[in-house]
Amino acid sequence: MTNLKVGGVPEHFNYPWYITLKNKEYNKHNINLRWQDFYGGTGQMCKALRDGSVDIAIVLTEGIIKDIAAGNPSKIVQTFVKTPLVWGIHVGANSSFKKIEDLEHATIAISRFGSGSHLMAIVNAYNQGWDVSKLKFKVIKNLDGGIEALTNGEADYFMWEHFTTKPYVDNGTFRRIDDCPTPWPCFVIAVRNEILENNFNEVKKVLDIINNQTNDFKQIKDIDKTLAKRYEQQLEDIREWLKITEWNPGKPITKNLITRIQNKMVKFNVIEKKKNSGDFIKNMYI
Repeated sequence: MTNLKVGGVPEHFNYPWYITLKNKEYNKHNINLRWQDFYGGTGQMCKALRDGSVDIAIVLTEGIIKDIAAGNPSKIVQTFVKTPLVWGIHVGANSSFKKIEDLEHATIAISRFGSGSHLMAIVNAYNQGWDVSKLKFKVIKNLDGGIEALTNGEADYFMWEHFTTKPYVDNGTFRRIDDCPTPWPCFVIAVRNEILENNFNEVKKVLDIINNQTNDFKQIKDIDKTLAKRYEQQLEDIREWLKITEWNPGKPITKNLITRIQNKMVKFNVIEKKKNSGDFIKNMYI
């Protein structure tokens, strides 16, 4: 039995993994795949890939590209979700900030440096024409930390996935000022180089299984009701999320896509310069 550890955020995007693990589909192929929730998001997962505490991670595209460029010994093996991620821009319920222009000099809550909440704050600032070098950040680790920081005034606004934070908008914890979609496919699957070298066939089988699941995911009977209950979401919100979300089963990631994303990241001052796009990816489908 081959032991592999996979990690991701505990959000609706990753429910297909839950189904395949619950059905013990990996065990049938002599693979003991264990899941770990990462509440701290992509920055926490990049660290886990570096220290070997996770082998496979479902991470935000911008976060892992930045971290591989900075020496993370991993490769992107495929896009997982090919549609953009919609980041809600949130303030505390009692905040005096009313519109996005008010936030130019405000303090931003981020889970950690290099995370999606950090990098997308830079993208949003660039979109607004603000001076990115003057942005102020407060590290809050995770969504609970963001709630606390905005409630007690340690930070002014917080960017997190629109639908995950919707219940906190509904209950009056947050007020959403605007949305900022990623200018690229949102989630990719990254694997440590050591695992790719030693367990290529097992990783390929894991991808085959999860891709088969995401291919038919929207057709599962009452999947909207299941997701709404599990993630404490309004049914209409889950239906809207399902409508705008597309997975990417079994398609290799291309150097052209990585180049286009790097071009945008350089433009947004997220990375300083481009690197060879082939260094970021491993094609599992040759």
